[in-house]
Amino acid sequence: MLPRLFASFWMPESASTVSDEVDAIYFFILYLCAFFFVGIVAATVYFALKYKRRGNDDKTSPVDHNSRLEFWWSVLPSIPLVVMFVWGFQHWLTIQIPPANTLDLRVTARQWSWQFDYPREGIVNDQLVVPVNTPVKLVMTSTDVLHAFFVPEFRVKQDVVPGRYSVVWFEATKVGTFNVFCAEYCGKDHSRMITRVVVKSAEDYAAWVEKGGIEGNPDPVTLGGIFVKRYGCTQCHSDDGSGNTGPTLKGLYGKQEKFTDGTSGVVDDNYIVESILNPGAKVVEGFAPRMPSFKGKIKDKHVTAIIEFIKSLK
Repeated sequence: MLPRLFASFWMPESASTVSDEVDAIYFFILYLCAFFFVGIVAATVYFALKYKRRGNDDKTSPVDHNSRLEFWWSVLPSIPLVVMFVWGFQHWLTIQIPPANTLDLRVTARQWSWQFDYPREGIVNDQLVVPVNTPVKLVMTSTDVLHAFFVPEFRVKQDVVPGRYSVVWFEATKVGTFNVFCAEYCGKDHSRMITRVVVKSAEDYAAWVEKGGIEGNPDPVTLGGIFVKRYGCTQCHSDDGSGNTGPTLKGLYGKQEKFTDGTSGVVDDNYIVESILNPGAKVVEGFAPRMPSFKGKIKDKHVTAIIEFIKSLK
């Protein structure tokens, strides 16, 4: 109770099955270090004053050393160190090894957005939606640079490495919305690489899955806007004409563009499809070829909806 009371002043709320144990280990180490810090400083001050040299003829204590005392002040502090190691290692194994019957999801990190894939449900989302009191396993990879998946309220953090798969799991204990941060500096817009974990009740999650992760029955343009956000397009392409890492989507359709290879062309359906699946083929002049390929990662109907959305941005 006491550690949780103090935690409320500077720690995020506890919202997963492992967070309380992580906090307990943290406060054990914190209070232990505080105890020894105060004791050592107090002893240092005491001996400094007691044996302060006041003249050339003054002598300090005649004691040269005390083997028994030296033995015990080496052994006794090692006991809490062993406790810290064993306790921490046991909980680290708990965090690293997912339980059986997890909800398995795929996570793709890229500059500067998150993509969450639900293989069994056929859903792609820019937010992580999960049911409460259900263990969730995330298999994660990056398409470009090193990222890190971090949810403070769950006390989980895991590096997301390009060309490799890393795994993290959690079980949310509270319904609500929690921030997901990238905890590894990943470039210019690192600070904007934020999304949410939306924890729903079992009934609300089932209803969300039943609707394919889409609320209501949106028209093609609205649906395209949803997918533009879900696939992280808005991290690099604005829809209001403002500058960004990539060309703005406003007024893009039908526009004559110049490319870095010296050629030019009109932005039409074919160009948009090519830019999504093979973005390095035609890079607009004035921009760097940073966009990752979505080939094999996006459905044809999602591409069609995105085209309709871009068409609407006059």
